[in-house]
Amino acid sequence: MKKLPAVETAKELMTEAMSWSVMKWLREKQKVRKAADEANAALDQLSETVQARWTEGAREAYAALVAQPAGERKGRSQPDPAQALDSDAKLIAKKVKEADDEAYRARQDAENTFDEAERQMSTSLAREGCRKAIHGWELHEKAIQKAEAVIRPHE
Repeated sequence: MKKLPAVETAKELMTEAMSWSVMKWLREKQKVRKAADEANAALDQLSETVQARWTEGAREAYAALVAQPAGERKGRSQPDPAQALDSDAKLIAKKVKEADDEAYRARQDAENTFDEAERQMSTSLAREGCRKAIHGWELHEKAIQKAEAVIRPHE
């Protein structure tokens, strides 16, 4: 996976921001939010671009997983909407979906931590938000790498 400038810039800013004072955070919080939003947008765009290059079977398997409510996984009496799809495509799509879900949860955790840091005016929470944001981007990059692996054999 190629390095995205917006993500690299945001990681550098977050790393620097971990040493900021409360006053610096108050002055720079909009810059941090903007950098985080740009990094998230760049990763989302790359993920969509990669998935657009998948085979039809892989896209259908992933779409079936996305459409499946969280409480209706295996073991329920309702039929699996992806049942007729190729088993390899289903397995690959499941691994990518799990990685995407993990990255999304990390992203939400970072955003919630930043929101709480702002409410409390807490630099320690803001620093934790920085660590969580970087971790979330790294997870998203790994999810994209898994998604890229789907297209490599077909290129």
